[in-house]
Amino acid sequence: MSTATRTITITDPVGIHARPASQFAQAAAASGAKVTISKDPSSAGVNAGSILSVMGLGIKQNDEVTITVDGDDAEAVADKLAATIAASE
Repeated sequence: MSTATRTITITDPVGIHARPASQFAQAAAASGAKVTISKDPSSAGVNAGSILSVMGLGIKQNDEVTITVDGDDAEAVADKLAATIAASE
């Protein structure tokens, strides 16, 4: 089992709203890995598979978020989830 992290700056003018949060949470849950997302690098993050947790972070334009993946193939899963956030903007 391995761990991977990705830090992404949100460029969408409305931040992470319902649709991208839903797409991201579904992709995180489907990955089979333990995935967290945080807005504050010093926090443990929230369950990325929960749309309510992701939306609860209140991610806005220019916020940096960190995705942490623990599990098999963590690097590939982290890349896919980072791409999911980027594509939804």
